Amino acid sequence: MPEPVPAFTRAATLAIKPADKLAAALPGSADSCTTAALIAAHAGQAGALLPLLHAIQDKLGFIAPGSVGDIAQALNLSRAEVHGVITYYPHFRTVAPARHTLEVCRAESCQALGGDALAAHVQQRLGCDFHGADASGAVGLEAVYCLGLCAQSPAVAIDGVAHARMTPARMDRLLDPLLAEAAKVDANAAVAQAQASSAAAPRNVSVDGRHLLQAPHRGQEAV
Repeated sequence: MPEPVPAFTRAATLAIKPADKLAAALPGSADSCTTAALIAAHAGQAGALLPLLHAIQDKLGFIAPGSVGDIAQALNLSRAEVHGVITYYPHFRTVAPARHTLEVCRAESCQALGGDALAAHVQQRLGCDFHGADASGAVGLEAVYCLGLCAQSPAVAIDGVAHARMTPARMDRLLDPLLAEAAKVDANAAVAQAQASSAAAPRNVSVDGRHLLQAPHRGQEAV
């Protein structure tokens, strides 16, 4: 008696609807329109779900939970089938990625030459575990199994650029500018928000010795 096929495998091998039905299957938000275009590009392919999920993540950086229903409807699948595929493969993300990605090698060679201590240091520095990110969203932390630098272990990669013979001190030197960049971006955003709030706030004015509140005109800067 043949073994039952898991739901995620069955969903990954189903073909999608014809391209002329896709527009009606999806609502009109920006991400949904991108999803619809990607579905149309994969129309007629056998086993369309996995290539489609890869295409969506490559384009948007992640697969938004809200798009699961759109994908399921377009592929004539259940939401559970699509969700099962996304959660089965750790490659797929359901939240927006950090600005930068730090991959720490967890293979045997790197572990034998200080990789565990390096990983613990990075987790403490960023304040997150693997598959997480620091509080500012600047650096996302991922585990990778072999970067091809076994003779120069331990190794890491930042945004796809490999760095060998890594130590906690060298790791900090690589992380410092990335975290400083994020702090500067956050500070600039806070200043811009404060200026916008100040410009919109009412001002104290004096008329004949009386203090009145006056709202600034549109486009007028606060003084």
